[in-house]
Amino acid sequence: MNRQDLYDVLIIGGGVSGTALLYQLAAFTDLKRIALLEKYATVAAVNSNGRNNSQTLHCGDIETNYTLEKAQQVQRTAAMLVNYTAPLAARDQIMFKHQKMVIGVGEQECAALKERFKLFSPHFPAMQWLDEAAIQKLEPNVMKGRQEAVNAIAIVGEYTTVNFAALSESFVEQARAQKDSEVDICLSTTVSQIEKQGELFQVKTNRGDYRARFVVVCAGGHSLLFAHRMGYGHYYSCLPMAGSFYYAPKCLNGKVYTVQNDKLPFAAIHGDPDILAPGKTRFGPTALVAPMLERYNIKTLPEFFQVLRLDHKVLQAFWNLLRVPDIRNYIFRNILFEVPGIRRRLFLKDARKVIPSLQLADLQFAKGIGGVRPVMIDKRKGELHLGEAKIDSGEGIVFNMTPSPGATSCLGNAEKDLHIISDYLGCRIDKEGFYERLNNA
Repeated sequence: MNRQDLYDVLIIGGGVSGTALLYQLAAFTDLKRIALLEKYATVAAVNSNGRNNSQTLHCGDIETNYTLEKAQQVQRTAAMLVNYTAPLAARDQIMFKHQKMVIGVGEQECAALKERFKLFSPHFPAMQWLDEAAIQKLEPNVMKGRQEAVNAIAIVGEYTTVNFAALSESFVEQARAQKDSEVDICLSTTVSQIEKQGELFQVKTNRGDYRARFVVVCAGGHSLLFAHRMGYGHYYSCLPMAGSFYYAPKCLNGKVYTVQNDKLPFAAIHGDPDILAPGKTRFGPTALVAPMLERYNIKTLPEFFQVLRLDHKVLQAFWNLLRVPDIRNYIFRNILFEVPGIRRRLFLKDARKVIPSLQLADLQFAKGIGGVRPVMIDKRKGELHLGEAKIDSGEGIVFNMTPSPGATSCLGNAEKDLHIISDYLGCRIDKEGFYERLNNA
């Protein structure tokens, strides 16, 4: 291939977000040349790898930190994934059905969960209300040794779990299968610089230069790094949150979530089957501020400081977090969760909210398991920007930073970029085909 050949769209980053956009561009537009650049030897090598995320299809039904509006948005994008995989021969290697529930523990949580069920169940018909006896039937170990009052909202018989690496590979396969588009997948290709030259972009890599009419960067925290280098998004800083997990012998039949603390902008503990570790239940995640853009990759330490852009506005955002006792205690406790010798004993107390009878000997720190979520700090507001973040330059380049539920929302996020690209390049979108394939259940 001539590296100077011109692409219509160049996607940087081969995780589930980048590959979802690759698929949509190839399948539903009249663009002729599309390329994806990935610095590792395989797609989905970082946060989309099943070892580095919770493997969860977030549907908005049992995530108690979602408003109804947010839940319905996530419900739609989750349905897009279910619809996408429906005709695939390898569907059973990509998506899995487990029962799932969120439990309320104690009178306050039980009351809040009951009110939530009243509000959400008309919009989520599969929701079931569970009392203690019903919980006992589905998840006996959740009730074994339980002293507090408990209730639950449950979903049974629907897709709950995704191998996002297999999903990413599927997107690539489906993109390559389109006969009207030329799709190039360039692995082991590290981008060092992106430059706007006239109406085109010049992308410098270790394997030569690429040119494109439009560029989309889907590289987690590195997306913000590239944006900053090009003069965009300086109102954002990045706070990488590392999540760790603990294993126990199988003690749950499905996913069991706990009620989110409204004061904490981090995921509440849950336990669920690990599709890559048969016979084990995985508990977590913890949440630790990690000075790296990729977990366990010390080479990304200097890049973290570049993207942090520490100034008084960032310090103000930190202060706004730490002044809240619940957040301050949570952060310090999660630091201790990483300390060998004491971490299992500390984590056991949290894990017992899900399984009261869990013993210290049952817990094992999942070494090398867990990824990094690039949580954005909005310096204009002095607070964390939770959820997906996108910088649309309006000049032919988009930067996506997609923490959870970005993996679940990959097709929905790609749809947004699809329209941005169409408006900029003037390409046609097959809206009817898009709807029939992804939105029509």
